[in-house]
Amino acid sequence: MTAAITPASGRVAVVGSLNMDLVARVPRMPVAGETLAGQTFAQVPGGKGGNQAVAAARLGASVTMIGRIGDDANGVTLRHGLEAERIDCHALSVTSAAPTGVALIFVDDDGRNSIVIVAGSNGELTPNDIVSHEAVLAAADVLVCQLETPLETVAAALAAGRRLGKTVILNPAPATGPLPAHWLPLIDYLIPNEIEAAALTGQPIRSPADAVAAASALMDQGVRNVLITLGSAGVLAAVGGKTVHVPAPLVKAVDTTAAGDTFIGAFAAQLALGAPRELALRFAQRAAAISVTRSGAQPSIPTRAEVDAATR
Repeated sequence: MTAAITPASGRVAVVGSLNMDLVARVPRMPVAGETLAGQTFAQVPGGKGGNQAVAAARLGASVTMIGRIGDDANGVTLRHGLEAERIDCHALSVTSAAPTGVALIFVDDDGRNSIVIVAGSNGELTPNDIVSHEAVLAAADVLVCQLETPLETVAAALAAGRRLGKTVILNPAPATGPLPAHWLPLIDYLIPNEIEAAALTGQPIRSPADAVAAASALMDQGVRNVLITLGSAGVLAAVGGKTVHVPAPLVKAVDTTAAGDTFIGAFAAQLALGAPRELALRFAQRAAAISVTRSGAQPSIPTRAEVDAATR
């Protein structure tokens, strides 16, 4: 049974990217210079911001998306997809300066993925968009950001979230190096995967013990709590002055695309609904485990009812 949660507004604001995912299934990842025959191809809605918004909405939150799409067919499709999930899109703007963002994704027979993103319209989201939609942040319980939009825009969102007293989550993806030092005190929950945590700290993550060291280094720099997702090895959570390794449910992975986004959206939704963070963490783990048993990004994200059913 799912534990009872305390009343809260359940509102999540997501500032981030929206991409059309171009997904090819391959027997293995190609090497440089190689032409490899693919097995299937699909176009599905994605982008870390969009994925996390959909996850939060399916898992119980009332979600508003702040982002930018192109004035093209992909943009129309992405907007309609969000609206079908009952996500508020009034803060989703359209630009003619760049096409809607895309992601080129290979998924191999072991469910592992390799992704290249082309920012397109995501690169047109500005700090002025954050100022224009500050009422969205003010109404939210939880703010979620990633790094697939311009860094100055992310910085503006983090600062606004902290000033407004919101719970601020940053998924530092993609990460190529340490975050700006002045960002770290603005973040309540920093949620990287092991590759991103290594980029942020310069410490390779090969085990839960390495993840503990990386999380400690990040908290020493000012982050309040750190959750490092470790794929099939679970999550290393450094929260409330304690460090715990939460194993992942054992499942057969079909496609790991959006597993991290599912985790983050689920965790944000539960916090917004008033769940204790320990329960929110375990709920997010179960949601992510379900997602890897399905293909695609947003199509793989489960509903609250599915996660609850898997818990019984």
